Amino acid sequence: MKRRSITPWLRGAVLAGAATAAAGLAWAAGGGEAAHGGFTATDAFRVMNFVVLAAVLFFLLRKPIPRALNARIRGIETTLRDLEAKKKEAEERLAETARRIRDMEREAERIVAEYRRQGEEAKARLLREAEAAAEKLRQQARRAIEHEFAQARAQLQDEILERALARAEERLKREMTPKDQAALVEDYLQKVVAL
Repeated sequence: MKRRSITPWLRGAVLAGAATAAAGLAWAAGGGEAAHGGFTATDAFRVMNFVVLAAVLFFLLRKPIPRALNARIRGIETTLRDLEAKKKEAEERLAETARRIRDMEREAERIVAEYRRQGEEAKARLLREAEAAAEKLRQQARRAIEHEFAQARAQLQDEILERALARAEERLKREMTPKDQAALVEDYLQKVVAL
């Protein structure tokens, strides 16, 4: 941005106005001595001293002050440009950070969904395995019960047979005569010889 330099006649007008204002202030600061009749020669010398001082300062400082002000303006403009660049960089970083946060949120949602899916699969797998194990246990229990039942039946049959044999032996001992015994032996021998 280019600044227009202050024109010399405008500078002069500003200085003249400042000198007049300063003279008025000097006169008012005199205490308003009405007894002297207003503006005195001392006041005039004061005004002239001020005007000379203002003119000397004007001629001595007319180039350095605008240079300093222009340098200050350029410094402020440079600072503004730097600040605008930093602001733009900060906005870009903010946008990048916001994008990364959105990406991280999406990634987190994806990870949570994946873990939920894996959890559901694991749950279903565990239920299937538990059901298979339960079925296997039921079959083993059924086989064990059938085996135990078969053993119990065989044991019971053996006991019944032993008791029946014991009773039959007792009965035979009580009721069998030597004649019946000889007939049985004879019958057994005939069967053995026939074989």
